[in-house]
Amino acid sequence: MVSDLDSTFVERDSYFQTVAGLKEDGYNLLSDLCAVDYLDHIDRALPEGVTRERFEVVVSLTSMSMKKRLRLRVPLPESDPEVDSLFPLYPGVEAMEREAYDLLGIRFKGHPDPTRILLPQDWEGHPLRKDYSVGRIPVQFKEVKRTR
Repeated sequence: MVSDLDSTFVERDSYFQTVAGLKEDGYNLLSDLCAVDYLDHIDRALPEGVTRERFEVVVSLTSMSMKKRLRLRVPLPESDPEVDSLFPLYPGVEAMEREAYDLLGIRFKGHPDPTRILLPQDWEGHPLRKDYSVGRIPVQFKEVKRTR
């Protein structure tokens, strides 16, 4: 682990064990999980020892008993944006991981339902990726029939 003022960077290979240890240490609330695409900011400043990757998964943990918060950042390569699912530790993360998959294409190993949550199952691509072709392809909407 490498730490800076706001976040702790965790390698993907130790991500699940790190979060499991933090849960044992009292971080019993996972309040948020999201993903970030740094395509346009690949040269951003990072602490020494942290590998620059296109994607990051960002997890916010809270210890209610210690009144502390912690943010973990997991760099993921563009060629393999996959990390272990935290569902076995925090079942409430199920929808957050599905959203990160749906919008950015981050895969979560061991997730019980690795399907889209916001977009139709046949949607092509991941619209929050910086290289998604907005405006260059027709919008893929289905007509909804009114029942009234």
